[in-house]
Amino acid sequence: MRHNRQMPMRQDCKYFESRTYPSGDTVRKCDLDLAPEAPWRCPEDCPKYERRMADVNWSHGTLITPKTPDEPASLGEDDSIAALLDAAEDIVNAAGPSIKAEVQAEREAASRKGGRLKGFFDRRRRGN
Repeated sequence: MRHNRQMPMRQDCKYFESRTYPSGDTVRKCDLDLAPEAPWRCPEDCPKYERRMADVNWSHGTLITPKTPDEPASLGEDDSIAALLDAAEDIVNAAGPSIKAEVQAEREAASRKGGRLKGFFDRRRRGN
């Protein structure tokens, strides 16, 4: 069931982001998380759409944004795709704080020990 009419992702919106990683994987998304069918579609009547000021009247080559992947056949027919992507995002967001706390604990432990190289230099001074 569709509530809003959809249109292709608006690459000229200031909230659109595309990033290609060294592996070749590309992320195409709305930074405000207002495109539940990203990377394929934006809501046609998005209240936050705002044309990028730096891009106005510019022509872009093909290296700026990779080709949009083909849409799944069921896109727009049900809400399962958006629900799946939301669930995946929830998992990633839930893991973030624990990962951050783990890294912080490792840094604090290393600083209490004087850093990774302190023990090495202490042993050399003692003749070990």
